[in-house]
Amino acid sequence: MKTSVAKSAWNALWCLAAGLFVGCILKFFVVDILRIRGSSMEPALHDGQAVVLYKLAYGLAKPFGDTLMVQWAQPETGDVILYLHENQLVVKRCVAVGGASLEYSDDSEYTLLVGDQRFPLTAEQYHHMAQSHQVPENMVLAIGDNAPLSIDSRDYGFIPFQNILGKVICR
Repeated sequence: MKTSVAKSAWNALWCLAAGLFVGCILKFFVVDILRIRGSSMEPALHDGQAVVLYKLAYGLAKPFGDTLMVQWAQPETGDVILYLHENQLVVKRCVAVGGASLEYSDDSEYTLLVGDQRFPLTAEQYHHMAQSHQVPENMVLAIGDNAPLSIDSRDYGFIPFQNILGKVICR
C-alpha cells in the first residue's frame, strides 16, 4: 500500500516537472503573450491589450537574447513584428522589406512614400532618412500604425531581419 502511494506521488511529481519543462520550452522558443504599451499601433492594437507572439515565425531566437540563432523565413510587408530596440521590446508593422523603393516629399510637409502608403515625417526624420532611396537588403522599415505618434524606423533606422524576434498572430 505504501509503495503505491509513493509511486503515485512520484508519478505526479514527474508529470509536474515534465509539464513545467514543456511550458518553459513553449514560452522561451514558441509562443508568448505580451501586453501592448502605448498608442503607437492604434487602431490595430491598443494600450494594455494582450497579444500572442509567434516566436518561430522567422527563426529560432537566442534565449534571453536579441537576435536569431537560425533564420528560416523573412518578414513580409504588413506583418506586425516584435524586435528589441535599446533593451525595449517594440511592436510595429513591417511596411517595407529589403529592396523596396522609398520616395520622399518636402513640398508642404515632409512625407515618406512606400508603395501606395504615405507616412508623415518630421524635419529631423526627413533629414535622417532622405539619403536612403530603398530599404537595404535583409532589413525592414517598421512603422507604427499611429504614425504621427510612433517612434520607429523613421527615428532610429532600419531593422535587421536577424533582430526580429517574432510575429504577432492574435489580438
